[in-house]
Amino acid sequence: MEARLDWATVLIAALLYLTALFAIAHWADRREAAERSVIASPTVFALSLGVYCTTWTFYGSVGRAATLGIGFLPVYLGPTLLMLLAPLVLRKILRIAKAQRITSIADFLASRYGHSPLLGGLVALTATVGVTPYIALQLKAVAVSFTALTGGGLGTTTGAFLAPFLDQGFLIAAVMALFAIVFGARQIDAAEHHPGMVAAIALESLVKLVAFLAVGIFVVWGLHGGLDSLFATAANRPDLIRLMGSEPALGTAGSGGGPWGAWVATTILSAAAMLCLPRQFQVMVIESVEERHLDRAVWLFPLYLLLINLFVLPVALSGLLTFGGELDPDLFMVALPLNGGAGWLALLAFLGGLSAAAGMIVVESVALSTMLCNDLVVPILLRTRPQALARSADLAPLLLAVRRVAIVAILLFGYGYFRLAGSAYALVSIGLISFAAVAQFAPALIGGLYWRRGTRRGAIGGVAAGTLIWAYTLLLPSFARSGWLPASFIADGPWGIAALRPYALFGLESWDTLAHALFWTALANIGAYVGLSLFDRQGAAERAQAAAFVDVFHSAPDATAPPRGTPPDWRSAASVGDLTRMVARFLGPQRAERAFAGADPDEPAGPERLRLAERLLAGAIGGASARVALASSVSTGAVEAAELLRMLDETSDVIAHSRELERKTAELERATDALRTANERLTELDRLKDDFLSTVTHELRTPLTSIRALSEILYDDPDLESEQRQEFLAVIIKESERLTRLINQVLDMAKIEAGALDWRIETIDAGRALAEAVAATEALFRERGIALSVEIPDRLPPVRGDVDRVIQVVVNLLSNAAKFTPPGGRTRLKAHLDGDALRVMVADSGPGVAAKDRELVFDRFRQSGSALTGKPAGTGLGLAIAKRIVEHLGGRIGVEDAPAGPPPESGRGAAFWFTLPLADRAFGHDMEEQPARHRED
Repeated sequence: MEARLDWATVLIAALLYLTALFAIAHWADRREAAERSVIASPTVFALSLGVYCTTWTFYGSVGRAATLGIGFLPVYLGPTLLMLLAPLVLRKILRIAKAQRITSIADFLASRYGHSPLLGGLVALTATVGVTPYIALQLKAVAVSFTALTGGGLGTTTGAFLAPFLDQGFLIAAVMALFAIVFGARQIDAAEHHPGMVAAIALESLVKLVAFLAVGIFVVWGLHGGLDSLFATAANRPDLIRLMGSEPALGTAGSGGGPWGAWVATTILSAAAMLCLPRQFQVMVIESVEERHLDRAVWLFPLYLLLINLFVLPVALSGLLTFGGELDPDLFMVALPLNGGAGWLALLAFLGGLSAAAGMIVVESVALSTMLCNDLVVPILLRTRPQALARSADLAPLLLAVRRVAIVAILLFGYGYFRLAGSAYALVSIGLISFAAVAQFAPALIGGLYWRRGTRRGAIGGVAAGTLIWAYTLLLPSFARSGWLPASFIADGPWGIAALRPYALFGLESWDTLAHALFWTALANIGAYVGLSLFDRQGAAERAQAAAFVDVFHSAPDATAPPRGTPPDWRSAASVGDLTRMVARFLGPQRAERAFAGADPDEPAGPERLRLAERLLAGAIGGASARVALASSVSTGAVEAAELLRMLDETSDVIAHSRELERKTAELERATDALRTANERLTELDRLKDDFLSTVTHELRTPLTSIRALSEILYDDPDLESEQRQEFLAVIIKESERLTRLINQVLDMAKIEAGALDWRIETIDAGRALAEAVAATEALFRERGIALSVEIPDRLPPVRGDVDRVIQVVVNLLSNAAKFTPPGGRTRLKAHLDGDALRVMVADSGPGVAAKDRELVFDRFRQSGSALTGKPAGTGLGLAIAKRIVEHLGGRIGVEDAPAGPPPESGRGAAFWFTLPLADRAFGHDMEEQPARHRED
């Protein structure tokens, strides 16, 4: 337990590692300048998402597992579930961000709701206040792990070794501020990428993963000899065996669902945090190079989460076995290797935790500084000191200075929270406070993606209401637990009002504190957002942006180009020179000259160039500030700034209506195509119906004519010879049977179409059914001089079907073959097993069926030939009826070229086949090799 590392060694190793990060970032920036981008890789993109795994993951998950067992998992289930929705949600956000040149989540929400500066500022402030505890978490983790590693007391939580307020946390904050300033606040266009920062984050993700896996392997196999031994030892401890079950995380059946509430609440909040944390939005949306990179991140990032959490529970169990309750479980990752004599591994674990902290701090501070600059400071300056800004030819240095000062202030704010309140909470508890804060952006964000009627006032009201409830139910209690507010604030409520207790608001007792806060914040946030939106009216800019966001996948490629019919008063609003000077102030003269190259400075800008200028400025100072800056660019004597803003709104509204018209036009074209296809089908069916009626009429009239003529002869000549009379009666009977068949076919088809046919599905003898069909048609083949061969195995397996309908199908196919086989030809009936089905084939030596007609011959009323070339007798319903019967019985039917055979099978021929499912599959396999019974007629 006395083993420790010299603090100078640890400090030097940390500084060397951070120096290496600086070198990697510098190298990546140089590669980007040489147009050989490192971050144009889907793997780098997926690894950069690993910034989600902060010291909370590296240290705090083990601490949570030491108390709740698998209760650490919801923090990672939420992001995994969100990645499953990537095609629906994340891809849409990426598309919008690129189209609108979004710079942050605050800018995203402000742009969606009519470029609202108030909403953007509110989101920026909420994010800054809400994420401050998260930054404090990183500083605390580095400080306490440094103290544990250097021997300042394994159970201590702080340690000052240089001077008061100049401890490990302060030093890491200072170094991270320098890194963020150098690689995250070096260019004014916040919509551009930061390749150096992203490359460093991807490397840090690998370092912390390797470090965690190395510690896990050492603990499991180096200290305990394997997982079996570790879990067996833990199973002998009653206090540890419960951690290997679900009870600590989920509770028991009679627990009232308390732990379940924490599990569900944490899952929801972690999914919202993955989407709404400023740093996650930065790396996932702003730093995304190509939309297709998301395809790899969808599976690689969840895999990363799985790997980094593989050994969380084993490390927690090992720490409890080794240290009992003497050491903070958050420190097990460093303490176990140190206690096991692997000082180098403890140092690697510390560097892994440092990587987790550094990545979060850098990206979070860059994202927050951009939000504070673009959505808070710049709008205030544009509205309070527009003339002073107008006198400046280049505002880029001022904006960069604002961002750099904001980075320093944010980290000092986080350090102050760590010193004042951080010691009262475990790492995970601090992180959950921040998760709950940024979750207040989710209703307005998700609603803005899919609900057109969401309004600016609804979004502002929702975020404000949710943030106030969050502060009351989570943030203020953290101050009370740290001693900065009286403890009675939690126990009794303010002024002793029990209904206002922050952990039991309005009498909601016995809830997990996180689930309690989530319930009230969601109720207030969603209620205000939906309620205010329903009773509010959108302005022109809101309608335009709602259409641009909701219909981003249906927008024209150049969604910013104004449509024809734009109001003519644009011509006098601003000149090209005005826009050039304004863009140059924020983006530099070179960028401005490239944007408006070849245009006369005195020429009226027009709506297209104003929209271009707005997009360029939006990438530097955000969408809301860009509109205010454009308004201030109007020359004296032109329209007022407020009028220009109105024109911008009107043009945006016209664009929105144009997009809506394009979308409706496309839908109308699709509907027209569908109607055209349906009309063509109806026309074809009408032609077939007429053809069918003509055929049926002909088929009915022919036998009726014969019957009537012969009947009249018999009636008029009672003395007709007996032989002649018998011959006439035989013809009458034959023609009557023909009429019956025709009528039955029409009736059967009508019943099948109406679903009124009477089915008797049972196990049947297929061989007997085939034999009956052959017997029913033998006379037809003999009459026409056609040879009929029958190949049926002696013992066919039973099949499932309706015996009468199966016979009807075979009779239809045999009759069809007799109809098309010329005299002297051959027809063959063959049955054999085909897997789990019986296959029956009827092949003829007739003209065959062309490949293009093989699907059509099973349609109703279809027959070969035409009225001019001579159609075969029949209604054209036989094959259609056969197809419907076979499919109803679970089989298939088709037609192909007849197999080659001996003469007289000289024609091409057609082979109609169908299958029926076997009643007993096992029996069917036994019969597969049975010889066929062969018969020639």
